[in-house]
Parts: sequence; C-alpha cells; structure tokens
Amino acid sequence: MKLATLRNGTRDGALAIVSRDLSLGTFARDVVAGLETLQGLLDEWDMLSPQVERVSAELNLAVDRGSAPPFPTFEFNPAEAMAPLPRAYQWADGSAYVNHVELVRKARGAEMPQTFWTDPLMYQGGSDTFIGPMDDIVVADEAYGIDLEGEVAVITDDVPMAVSKHDAGDYIRLVMLVNDVSLRNLIPNELAKGFGFFHGKPSTAFSPVAITPDELGSAWNNASVRLPLHATINDEPLGYPDAAVDLTFTFADLIAHAAKTRKLAAGAIIGSGTVSNKGADGGPGKPVAEGGTGYTCLAELRTIETIQLGKAMTPFLKFGDRVSIEMLGVDGTSIFGKINQKVVKYAQS
Repeated sequence: MKLATLRNGTRDGALAIVSRDLSLGTFARDVVAGLETLQGLLDEWDMLSPQVERVSAELNLAVDRGSAPPFPTFEFNPAEAMAPLPRAYQWADGSAYVNHVELVRKARGAEMPQTFWTDPLMYQGGSDTFIGPMDDIVVADEAYGIDLEGEVAVITDDVPMAVSKHDAGDYIRLVMLVNDVSLRNLIPNELAKGFGFFHGKPSTAFSPVAITPDELGSAWNNASVRLPLHATINDEPLGYPDAAVDLTFTFADLIAHAAKTRKLAAGAIIGSGTVSNKGADGGPGKPVAEGGTGYTCLAELRTIETIQLGKAMTPFLKFGDRVSIEMLGVDGTSIFGKINQKVVKYAQS
C-alpha cells in the first residue's frame, strides 16, 4: 500500500491511502474509524494495517477497472502532501554507501578509518520540522554551500534493543525517498568540534508517499531497494546510481546499529545516506555526461572534479535552482512520486 499525509491545517496532517499509480486517494478517517495520522497507524500497526490494506486493494482494483470504489476518493496532488511523517520521534541517518563517505571526506582532506567499512556511520538529525516533497528549500545564505542528497529511508515499528541483524529487517514497515539537504560549507567546522552535524543539516524532505516493501516486488531484497535513484538539477540529470550497487550496509544492518543500546519507537526513520556508485573500473563514479551513472549530490561531483582537474568546477545550489529526486519502476512509472523542490532565500518576517 501507498500512504501520504495531506495538509489539513494541523501539524501532523491527514493520512491518505493512495492508489498504486498515484492518481487517486482516500482519507483514512473515511474508511477506518478513528485513524487520522500515519503515526496513529504505526502505533497500532498490527490491528489497523490489515484494514488499510483491504482499502488499498479495493482502491487499486477500482483504478485498474476504471470504476468507482465504494468510498469517497479525490485526485491525489503531491503539491498538497506534507512529509509522510511531518514530524517523527526519531530520524537517524546512516551511511550505507561508504563510497560516498570516502569521497566527501577526501574533499575536505580527512582520512577515512577502515572501521567505516564494518561499523556504520550514523547521526541523529532534526525530526521536528520535516518538509514536504514540493516545499521550498529555504536557506539564509548561498555561501553555506547548499547541496541535495538523494537517499532511501525506512520507517520502523517498535524495535527491541540489541535486535540482531538477522531479525532487524522484520521491523521495517514503510519505505520512502529522502532529500537530506546539506549545507556543505558549514559542516567541516561543526565536525571539528567533535559533536557532529547541527547547522549543516537543515530540514529534510521526503517523497509524496511512503510504501510498504511489497509494493517494490522483487526490487525489495535483503532489506534493500534494487533500483536506480534519479536526481536532477534544473531538469538536467545529475545521476541515477543504483541503490543496490556498492551498498555496504542494508537497512537491517542500520536498524541493528541504531538499536544497539536502546529500543526504537514505532515511527523511527532510518536513512541510507547518499546513494552512491563507484565507476565500472572500481574507481570513482563518472558523471552522466561521461557515460557514468553520476551522483545524487553535488559534493561527489565536486570531489571528482577536484581529483581530475585540481579544483571543483560545479557550484553548489543557487537561489532559484530546482532539484528533483525520484525512483522509477521497471515499467517506467514513479513509485514514490517525485521530490521536486526550489531553492529560495529565507526572508525573515
């Protein structure tokens, strides 16, 4: 099933069940008594999800047949969508693609310990002000070094402390896409303090819908997604690296890591980190223009330019730029809907 949260004037929005082709939706409250929000569904997943699944199946059947389902529907508009979870109890972003970590650290002259290949990196991000898939990226100053980061994320059920990697994948309830916006020029000084990201990671955006893993069919395997992630800037392709290629840690690995010393509450979001592929020769990935799969963030492209040309040539994002992140199925249709955002200057009121 596919789920969205639509604006209704409240902080947590209204949960909607969306058809597989993203054309129609129905509000959960109209078909499941008392169900208002996605967090409400996650809190009572075992009891409520079978009801939501039945509604989802009826909605998809009606769309396939071109008939009207036995409940009220509306045309789904991603511009009305908030993040599937507009705020969450936990947002922990990992680095499942160590190739990305290696390149970005190289760009700022930092050595990469070998333990990064065996022990996942993870940081706790701000989870109180997530933004919708078509909301503006609002930044005060271009000099901060504005960058996109295309990722995949999962939402978990309650996860017990010290869960094994073998069992951790069983607690995945939903999958979505991420734009983990980064302010690259603020990050080095923050990390030098030894306490990690804060100012360098502003509000994060998520895809229009979150989906159950079964919606991915065979593309969901071993707690990972086996499809390319497409990123563009101003409608020009930045990259389409495959989310299953050069994957060092699966979501089961990341969840087990996050739950090593604490349990996770239902609604915890675990991110993959920037999807990143090496080149066909095992070296750094090549830009799309050179026949490579490209990148889902500018930091990687700038690092490659620095290696090859002695300096970065591509600027970070400017005010007015538009970025998109999307994943397509084997039939070419959008699975999660598109993250499509404009970078704008913050205007203090």
